[in-house]
Amino acid sequence: MPGRILVADDNVANLELMLYLLRAFGYAPEGVADGIAAFQAISCGNFDMVVSDILMPGIDGYELARRMKSDPRLRQTPLVAVTALAMSGDRERVAKAGFDGYITKPIEPQTFVSQLQAFLPPGPC
Repeated sequence: MPGRILVADDNVANLELMLYLLRAFGYAPEGVADGIAAFQAISCGNFDMVVSDILMPGIDGYELARRMKSDPRLRQTPLVAVTALAMSGDRERVAKAGFDGYITKPIEPQTFVSQLQAFLPPGPC
């Protein structure tokens, strides 16, 4: 099962909750608080997935998606938005930006990890 997941969220409570849930299910998540730190971590590390808020300081989730999807080394890494942007058209805007998935905040602790698992590549047999 793939296990390295980067989580980027500037809200400390949200970040800690997502990291806690992922650890509880056996993943090895790393957390960062802004888009610049996220892109630096992704560029230096080998992650199985990136989970990102949209509205963050530094660079926002849209710019993070643009940078990831334009980099041949990173474009295949699943990128999932976890955001409070839940108005009409937001899901489509997020997908158009390059995100592979979309989860609205507040997250549901009971289903959060299973929602993410749908976007993880299958592990070795």
